Amino acid sequence: MSQEQPQRPETEQPLKYRDFFNVKGELADQPIAPQDAAMMQSAESMVFGKNQKGGPASVMQTAAAKNERSGHVSHEDTTQLAGDEGVTVAETKLPGRRIITESVAGQVLGRYVEPLPATAAATTEGDVEEAPITIGEALAATALTAGEKPVEQSDAAAIQAAEARATGSSVVTPGGLAATAQSAASANEGLTQDVDKIKLNDVLTGAAAKLPADKAATRQDAQGVMEAELRNNPSLTTAYPGGVAASVAAAARLNERSS
Repeated sequence: MSQEQPQRPETEQPLKYRDFFNVKGELADQPIAPQDAAMMQSAESMVFGKNQKGGPASVMQTAAAKNERSGHVSHEDTTQLAGDEGVTVAETKLPGRRIITESVAGQVLGRYVEPLPATAAATTEGDVEEAPITIGEALAATALTAGEKPVEQSDAAAIQAAEARATGSSVVTPGGLAATAQSAASANEGLTQDVDKIKLNDVLTGAAAKLPADKAATRQDAQGVMEAELRNNPSLTTAYPGGVAASVAAAARLNERSS
């Protein structure tokens, strides 16, 4: 009796934008990349204060993780269209409600209509100028998007650069965000298990309220924070997904698009 040979599995195809979203053209055929998902996570956190359960960021994160495990993309990959044209979460306020539109490269992935609280609705008459996202708010968003990451020297350097740009002073305030991050990074170097290490959310939760001064995030701020993060970790070729530099960069992009 001949022995039955095991069947070879079919080559697994990457999960593409068209598999989850109603998009067209070049974007539709692109595999969803980890950095795309990280940018959307940061953008959602800026607007919602958290990632939406079942929203585009959540879907993209799941798809990107599977694409990475199957070898179709690397952890640092970004879809060229997303990198060139951006990932955005835009808020439009109308009387009694707001419309949230999430897009990649100008194509809408999701749109939500949410009621506004009574106090907010009362002030929404006609065109409302949206407040820009501050550096402190971007740091607070990092606690949501990369909160479980142990604090490293590159994170501490990025936080120090962000604090300096937010406050306009290069002096590290004892007990401030930069000082706390540096202490955390130094303490973590002596630990071997990640479970024992101090995480970003331990340092950055409520970051905006912990800064003595704050300002709207700009492209120049994002560049300075990015340089600090990369300079202090030679193994990094791009910002940590959802990390300090990535969150400040996402805030700066959103501010540019709403200005």
